[in-house]
Amino acid sequence: MKKFFLFSLLVASTLSIQAKTPADNQQKAIKCQPFVLSQVHLLPSRFQENMKRDSAWMMSIPVSSLLQSFRNTSGAWSNREGGYMTVKKLGGWESLDCDLRGHTTGHLLSAYATLYAQTGSAAVKAKADSIVNGLAEVQQAYGRDGYLSAFAEGLIDRNIQGKSVWAPFYTLHKIVQGMIDQYQLCGNEKALEIAKGMGNWAYNKLKPLSEETRKKMIRNEFGGFNETMYELYALTKDEKYLWVAKYFYHNEKIDPLKNGNNDLGTNHANTFVPKLLGEARNYEIFGAKDSRKAAELLFWTLVNDHAFVTGELSDKEHLFKPTEQSKHLSGYDGENCCTFNLMKLADHLFSWNPNSKIADYYERALYNHILGQQDLETSMVCYFTPLQTGAYRLYSTKENSFWCCVGSGFESHVKYASSIYFHSAKDLYVNLFIPSKLDWEGTIFTQQTAFPQSSTTTFKVEGKQRNFTLRLRYPSWTTKMEVKVNGRKVKAVKGTDGYVAISRLWKAGDQVEVNFGMKLREESTKDDASKVALVYGPIVMAGKLDAVEHPFCDPTKYNDYYTFDFKIPAATVEKAKYDGLKNIKNFKTKQGIELVPFYDAHHCRYVVYWQK
Repeated sequence: MKKFFLFSLLVASTLSIQAKTPADNQQKAIKCQPFVLSQVHLLPSRFQENMKRDSAWMMSIPVSSLLQSFRNTSGAWSNREGGYMTVKKLGGWESLDCDLRGHTTGHLLSAYATLYAQTGSAAVKAKADSIVNGLAEVQQAYGRDGYLSAFAEGLIDRNIQGKSVWAPFYTLHKIVQGMIDQYQLCGNEKALEIAKGMGNWAYNKLKPLSEETRKKMIRNEFGGFNETMYELYALTKDEKYLWVAKYFYHNEKIDPLKNGNNDLGTNHANTFVPKLLGEARNYEIFGAKDSRKAAELLFWTLVNDHAFVTGELSDKEHLFKPTEQSKHLSGYDGENCCTFNLMKLADHLFSWNPNSKIADYYERALYNHILGQQDLETSMVCYFTPLQTGAYRLYSTKENSFWCCVGSGFESHVKYASSIYFHSAKDLYVNLFIPSKLDWEGTIFTQQTAFPQSSTTTFKVEGKQRNFTLRLRYPSWTTKMEVKVNGRKVKAVKGTDGYVAISRLWKAGDQVEVNFGMKLREESTKDDASKVALVYGPIVMAGKLDAVEHPFCDPTKYNDYYTFDFKIPAATVEKAKYDGLKNIKNFKTKQGIELVPFYDAHHCRYVVYWQK
């Protein structure tokens, strides 16, 4: 198998690609990078458990079901009489009457690639190869122009004509990205050829169109299609893909950011964020400083002004005025896909300018939104993560949902290892306190911790000795940070980048112990100091209210998650009283409500923001 030296699924091939502009553009852009996924392994923890549940669900979905709509629409294969035959049809957003069908297959190609890169599982590789081979046949059935989708090209034509249609290029983005990930992380050359075919089709389809048509059609959500075309250009140096990437530049959204305007209005959050992932790649490949400026401005505006205490964004998928945040504590907060993409953007920003504030956000969003998305009993996932008192997490169903957040969920729960550590030639950044083992070219770095249940973490060095600077994140939430190297206390000086730096020749047997000061504190909404969340270290603590027997969506109802009535009893809200921090003892309120990490508040109503 061809060996690929990649930074991660997110910023793969940034340095190894030579662009048309000076070859040192990438070297200047990237100050540090994540490790190749095969170098970091999760040790037993909640993260590993989530990953195993996610992997089992992913592997249970039949290849024939994932390919069925592609094969039938293209004419590559037929179900014959009335759908009575052997292929199990997927429902929800993968049903044949949904414009977004096929997006899950793309997400899964990326998720399988991520899983294989970490585990080397032959079963995962075989399943992914089967999907790639099947889609190659579908692409051939459509014709020689390279088009590939689970829906006919007529939906693309509707988009071009400005007619009503649901985001066809969003789905194509998932498929192309899935193919790129299969190539980069699994070494599948056929996957790259399929992606190139789709890029060729896009170029030939869009090149004749007028500027007026372009501006009209990209108002429709296109996910990160620009990002994948930049990636395809970086891999192939083919100018056609660069042209397509720039075609999807959304002037109306990006130009204001480049000009320093961070008024985001009521934009659809997850339509907005992926556009900046494309700008991030433009900066990394070509050194476009205005693209970096736009990406950074959007990130910090969302994190500092718009994010809830959990790191999640939006109400019913849309942004709102930060000065009205308390009015948007609803049953429809926090679309998972949006946080997933903002965390991807965080990885880009961190690689340009390593700073603990970026990692602080990543940690907050990871623990309080992403980790808690998955139901521990069934492995099903949420679309929204409600913050309304008395609401609860509403989960997908195994075969009849397949929302966008199911797709991003497949990816989220197999990529936990991707951002624990970053490195430069002489620096090792520890960003997350997650049990894990890192193999840095023969130097083995093991992190053992029960964080956040424990306020300590320990690092042990084995294998080859190595001279480097260990940079330990000094979290914004800690009351103090104590560090010992081989049992001797060292001064934990917080650098300008927010890290404690320890430089030495690290040898087998070396050990670093870190102790964090953690205490319960209040964090209010942006606009109302009387509405407060309780946070312990980086962990949002939810008040556990009434149990919920069946917290799953109803697949017989149209997009049930979006209109669901939580029927919150007045007595439940009344129960969620708050008498101040001084009256909380052993993580229980004066009224006896138990405080639990929000990621553990499953199958129950809860309170996150308390009324003082």
